[in-house]
Amino acid sequence: MTTATRKVKKEIPAHEARAEAQRIAFGPVLFMACWTMQRKGLFDLLFKAGTEGITQMELAAESGLSPYAIKVLADMALTSGVLHEREGRLTLTNTGLMLATDKMTQANMDFVGDVCYQGMWHLEEALEAGRPAGLKVFGEWPTVYRALAELPQHVRRSWFEFDHFYSDHSFPPAMDIVFASAPRQIMDVGGNTGKWAISCLRRDPKVRMTVVDLPGQLVEVERNVAKAGFADRLTTVTADMLDPNSRLPEGADIIWMSQFLDCFSEDEVVAILQKARSAMGPNTSVYIMETFIDRQRFEAASFCLAGTSLYFTAIANGNSRMYRAEDFKPLVERAGLRVAEEHDHVGQGHSIWRCVRA
Repeated sequence: MTTATRKVKKEIPAHEARAEAQRIAFGPVLFMACWTMQRKGLFDLLFKAGTEGITQMELAAESGLSPYAIKVLADMALTSGVLHEREGRLTLTNTGLMLATDKMTQANMDFVGDVCYQGMWHLEEALEAGRPAGLKVFGEWPTVYRALAELPQHVRRSWFEFDHFYSDHSFPPAMDIVFASAPRQIMDVGGNTGKWAISCLRRDPKVRMTVVDLPGQLVEVERNVAKAGFADRLTTVTADMLDPNSRLPEGADIIWMSQFLDCFSEDEVVAILQKARSAMGPNTSVYIMETFIDRQRFEAASFCLAGTSLYFTAIANGNSRMYRAEDFKPLVERAGLRVAEEHDHVGQGHSIWRCVRA
């Protein structure tokens, strides 16, 4: 169990503060320059060039971009610490190496570029109205979850790659925690594409899975589970957790909610957990896996989570966020549950809470 405190940063000198403020002012421009370099293969070419480097003219010739395009992109990258230049040859800095090779950075870049960037123009409107005003850049839906099956393919791909990058790193240690009690029936609320269900069915040939989700998602869950050869041990239940009349089926040993409750407002989280409580038997546990801002080992992780909260505001639903553990625990208690176990630093910064009836 971890008790987190908010760190107080030491103030930087005024000239450094002004420089940092300019990086924020031109932040969208820097992002688009680096994302363009990624998509046009410039980072790949620079990485292949290694410490020997590559000239701007060679980059232009190999990428198919004009010398002008290479020059303006290189100037942005050089002044932002992404590239070095020595004797006319460009090489990647350590930051540039991360942009070129780090899978987490690439997943975050594509998520921001494909899913968030256009919609963020409507952030102010979303904050004022309490609805995902930026989602309209893709179409007319009340939430992104209703839209997932119909989003443009490249947007959908970046959304799932972002989601799966973090869950995939957390699933193996998470399964060790969940299967310690040898469950026979697991209910996955918010099953997404069925990756957790398939992992559980593969882990233990005796376990049975129930996946609860929206109709569009369940079509994909059923297809993926059947393809993996486990359809005979899967039950799907269509339910909208925002519908006050929806219920969760009884009989599960474990009710699993992974990266699910951050998709809802505080009152909605309480209502969903109350539905889980109603479906619990005397020995049922609710396992909640979330990335809490105040349970991260690294400052960069907390920064990314705070940014993801604004995606929820502008794009996803207009009223949810990445929570702090200190704010989330009272919601669990309001639902009539208590946290019996806490596991922090699971995979890519997740926490897992086992909850039982209070």
